[in-house]
Amino acid sequence: MTAEHHGTGGVPDEAPDAASDAGPEPALPDAVRARVVALAVDLFPTLGADVLPGPLRRFAHFTPARRAKMAGPSVAAQLTADPAFRERLAEKAVEAAGPLGEAVVAGTPPGAADPVEVAALAYLARPRHWADLVEAASATVAAAAESEQVQAANRQIERLTEQLERARVNAKADADKLRSDLAGVRAEADEMRARVRELGKALRDSEQDVRRLTEAVSTERGRVAAQSSTADAEIRRLRSRLADAEREREQGKSASRAGRATEDARLWLLLETIGNAAQGLRRELALAPPDTMPADAVAAEAAVTSTQPKPGGSRLWAADEPARLDQLLGLPRVHLVIDGYNVTKTGFPELALEQQRTRLLAGLAGLAAQTNAEITVVFDGASRLAVAPGSPRGVRVIFSPAGVTADEVIRRLVRAEPAGRPVVVVSSDKEVAGGIRRSGAYAVPSIVLVRRLDRA
Repeated sequence: MTAEHHGTGGVPDEAPDAASDAGPEPALPDAVRARVVALAVDLFPTLGADVLPGPLRRFAHFTPARRAKMAGPSVAAQLTADPAFRERLAEKAVEAAGPLGEAVVAGTPPGAADPVEVAALAYLARPRHWADLVEAASATVAAAAESEQVQAANRQIERLTEQLERARVNAKADADKLRSDLAGVRAEADEMRARVRELGKALRDSEQDVRRLTEAVSTERGRVAAQSSTADAEIRRLRSRLADAEREREQGKSASRAGRATEDARLWLLLETIGNAAQGLRRELALAPPDTMPADAVAAEAAVTSTQPKPGGSRLWAADEPARLDQLLGLPRVHLVIDGYNVTKTGFPELALEQQRTRLLAGLAGLAAQTNAEITVVFDGASRLAVAPGSPRGVRVIFSPAGVTADEVIRRLVRAEPAGRPVVVVSSDKEVAGGIRRSGAYAVPSIVLVRRLDRA
C-alpha cells in the first residue's frame, strides 16, 4: 500500500505480505466474490471520478441495484488488474466497516464476524496473511454451505420418513380394506354358488315341466283334430239342411205371393166399397172441409203460456225402413206428429239447439210439400225462449208450456184426433211410443224420419 493509505486508513505500519502480492490471485468463493462486487458498487459515489477506472465511470450514476447488475463483471476485472483502484476502494470499505474493518486489517477479526464479510474486506485491504483469512473464510462458508446441505438433507430425510410412515399406514389401511373386501367377495361368491345350484335345480324342474306340457299339447292337438273333423262333418250336415230349408222357403214364398194376390184383390174390393160408401155419406151429410184441425186446438192451448223457438239441425245418423214411413204418409188425411228434440238429438246432436231446430224444420217443409200430410212438431222449453220464431209453410210448431213436457203435448194431440184417423208419432222415447200405441196411433223411431229427410 502507499504511504498515504497507511496514514489515513488506520492500517498498521507493518509492511504488507510481499509474498502474497507476488503470488497468483486466490480463487474466491461465489459468495465472497459477490460481496466484494457489492462493496465496490456501493462505494462508487464516494470515490472521485479520477479514481474510477475508465470502464467503470459510466456506471457511477446508475442506481445501486442497476450498478450491481450491470457493473459486476467489470468491477471484478478491474479489482484484479488495477491495484491502485483496489487500494482506494479498500480504504473506503475499511472505513465504512468500522471496528470490523480495523480488526481485519490488524489480522485479528472476531470469531463471531460474518466470514464472507471478513474475506471480502481481507481481499480488498490485503493485510498480512490476508490469503489465510480468505481461505479460512472460504472454508467457513463451505462448511456452512455443507452444513446447510446436511440440514436440508436431514429435513428431506424427515419428510421422506413421514411420507413413508403415512404410506405404511395407508398401505395397512388399504390391506385391511382389501382383506375385508376379499371376505365380502368370498361370501358373495358362496351365495352365488348356492344360487346357481338353486337355479340349476329349477331349470331341471322346468325342463321336466316343458316335456310334460309338450306331451299334453300333442295329446290335446290330437283331440282337437278329432273334434275339428267331427265339426266339419256337422257343418256339412247343417249346410245340407240349410239348403233344404232355403228351398222350402222359396216354395213358401211362391205360395205366399199367390195367396197375397188373392188377399190384395179382396182388400181392394173392400176399400173400394168403403170409399164409395164414404163418398155417399159425405154427400148426404153435406159436410164442408174444416177450417181448423183438432191439433190446432191443442196448439192454441199450449200457446197461452209458451212461445215458438227457431228450428235447428245437425248431422245425419243411419236408420232403417224409411219406405215404411212413406207408406204411412200416403194414408188419407194422415197427421204426422214429431217429438222435435228427440229427432234432432238422434240425427245431429253436435249442433246447438237453435241450429237443430232450423235444420229439422227445413227438412219438414220439404216433406210437407211432397205429401198431403198434416205435420206437427213439438219442442220442449218454451219458457227459455226470448222470441218466438215463425213456422215454415205446411208445418205446425208447438212449444210445451212451462211445467209441461213435449211428451204430454204429444199425448194430447193424439187424444184430440177422432177415432179412425191415421196418426203417426215420430219418437224414440219408449214411454211415448207405448202410450200412443194404446191410443191407436202409429209409432215410428226418430232415426227413420232422419233417414227419410236425408233422402229427400
